[in-house]
Amino acid sequence: MTTIDGIISDRGSKYAVSGAPCASEDEAKALIKDLCRTKKFAKATHNTWGLLTPEAPVKNDDGESGAGMVILRMLEREGLENHLIVVTRWYGGKHLGGDRFRHVQEAVRIYIEALAG
Repeated sequence: MTTIDGIISDRGSKYAVSGAPCASEDEAKALIKDLCRTKKFAKATHNTWGLLTPEAPVKNDDGESGAGMVILRMLEREGLENHLIVVTRWYGGKHLGGDRFRHVQEAVRIYIEALAG
């Protein structure tokens, strides 16, 4: 799993993005479990993710309502199938409102650019 840490900071909240080739929801869950073996990621407020498989899109908001769909839409736009993207947020104490979706989009964009790199 590739992780890009410390990419966005806003009102105390901090973001990272991770990803890896992935073929199924079960594999995605195993990859996320592996990511959370790192204490820092295990203690994150949200590890939201999305995955496009040929069968169906799969997502998990992990309490960050709507964030998984943002990730899926970006994967669809890029045509990036069989690749898991996880956006991690450590809550900083202040609500971000709609800005949180902009940050999720930016995190995914940073990851996709690094992938194309």
